[in-house]
Amino acid sequence: MDGQRFDKAYFDAGIPRVGTNCEKWDGMAARCGDPEMIPMWVADMDFPSPPAIAQALARVAAQGTWGYTISGEADAKALCAYWARRHGVTIAPEAVTMGPCVVTGLKLCVRALTKPGDGVLITTPVYGPFYAAIRSNGRAVVESPLEQGEDGVWRMNLKDMEAKLASGEAKAVMLCSPHNPCGRAWTREELEGAARLCEAYGAPLVVDEIHADFVLPPREHVSILSVAKDAVMLCAASKTFNVAGLQQSAYVCRNEAIRKAIRDEMNAAGVVSGNAFALAATRAAYTDCDAWLDGLLDYLAGNRDAVAEFAKARMPKVRVTPLEATYLMWLDCRALGLEQEELLSRLSAAHVCVTDGLFFGEGGRGFIRLNIGCPRAQLERALEQMAAVLI
Repeated sequence: MDGQRFDKAYFDAGIPRVGTNCEKWDGMAARCGDPEMIPMWVADMDFPSPPAIAQALARVAAQGTWGYTISGEADAKALCAYWARRHGVTIAPEAVTMGPCVVTGLKLCVRALTKPGDGVLITTPVYGPFYAAIRSNGRAVVESPLEQGEDGVWRMNLKDMEAKLASGEAKAVMLCSPHNPCGRAWTREELEGAARLCEAYGAPLVVDEIHADFVLPPREHVSILSVAKDAVMLCAASKTFNVAGLQQSAYVCRNEAIRKAIRDEMNAAGVVSGNAFALAATRAAYTDCDAWLDGLLDYLAGNRDAVAEFAKARMPKVRVTPLEATYLMWLDCRALGLEQEELLSRLSAAHVCVTDGLFFGEGGRGFIRLNIGCPRAQLERALEQMAAVLI
């Protein structure tokens, strides 16, 4: 990376994205028809991906032909080394199955590990595709609502989870860790509690850890692989390094029988992973981009603090959920006394596009999710326009 510095100035510069067919900017503009709209919604970032990834993609482009491509031991070893280095988790290469994306992984796990009609427990509010992965495959959503404390922090209700597992209402559990949209980095104790329940009631445990790299100090990411021997962990470089458009992920499980069930379901569904560009980009991300990521985390922590300070001073009725992880802030707007449609309408009129809290289920009513993965100037402009209408 030729000694390039990934400091505040680097991330302040951002990258122009209009005209690149990106969903965040171009897709939004096509839908709303507002050229002044600031996109603070879908979870990707307005920063250039690391130079090492661009270089890896250039090498693949230079091959001149891009036929069927296999994922191999080098791909699995790069992932394993990364998770050991960044998160202290030991993974054997044979535990890794390459897949196209984490959402596909959720669907495959539902199909492989449960039967039609089974209930799958999710802790809500939660990322919308969790609901879709269950319902689209003929299973039943079993909600275990998170509890918000006086400190604004959302926590699992283990008693509620156990009741739904003990009754047989839920046959499997899917967690989001770190949690989207509530910004929690679950503690080891919380994850151990959930894992114990799954083991006691024979329920498969699947955990989406796509935001693992975004746990902000003083917290650290605790992987389900460090507390549950038979859990399935889904991960990707896509969020961390802003390469979601390449569609590459991994499904990690140490239990051979569970791993085989997922691979069999992949084969039955015709799900393959072998995009030449995606694999090269992911290997580079996991091998050569730590300095970029360290700079990014520092910058995001500054953005998080800027939102909290701004809301306290200028939007006192908007309660900012403490952000422990992700670059997605969960804002409680219930004190404004607005219906959800009016809340979103006001923000649209202010030329700010956020994610509707109802995308995360009924528990998101009265909330919005704000993407802070952008240059500080863009964030400040959006906050100023939000403050004019959230009063």
